[in-house]
Amino acid sequence: MVFLGTIGKALFLIFAGILLLRIAGRKTISQMTLPETIIIISIGTIIVEPVAQESLLGTILASSTFIVALVVTEFLQMKLNRLETFISGKAMVVIQNGQIQTDALRKLRLTLDQLELRLRQQGIANFSDIKTATIEPSRQLGYELTEDAKPLTVGEFKKLMQAYIKNEESKESSQINIFDEIIEKKSTPDSLK
Repeated sequence: MVFLGTIGKALFLIFAGILLLRIAGRKTISQMTLPETIIIISIGTIIVEPVAQESLLGTILASSTFIVALVVTEFLQMKLNRLETFISGKAMVVIQNGQIQTDALRKLRLTLDQLELRLRQQGIANFSDIKTATIEPSRQLGYELTEDAKPLTVGEFKKLMQAYIKNEESKESSQINIFDEIIEKKSTPDSLK
């Protein structure tokens, strides 16, 4: 009977944990900010406690408190830029105009090989193709390519085709066809000549 009670508590805590984390929002571990990571670890630790002890309601209350704290922290980060910088940090420029910013890499504790790996995963082969690259607070790579390295968009292709067609039409209209004079004379009645 005690065994079934423990299983029931565990299943209930799993359900409560899933529900609370759904409220907090889904992110992968690599996208979590520092406060989110701390709260998730804390919730994981707290959820295990009532299985061994008898404080089921206390666990739900403590987990709920952590989630409310996370939601309030995220709301305050949206409203107060300094708090966001303090808690989550800001993006750091690691490449500027094709030049690697080694000081920024050192601050991020990111090796050149790790940066190159991230660039290769994005299909970037040359540092010179990058106008600006940043490491975001979520540790993701953000980048802007130079004008010559940017892929052609459908909109740009349409503009190029329209310009090409107009150019071809103007060439055709400016060319004189030597047969036009003969065709015009033949279609004009003899009485008008």
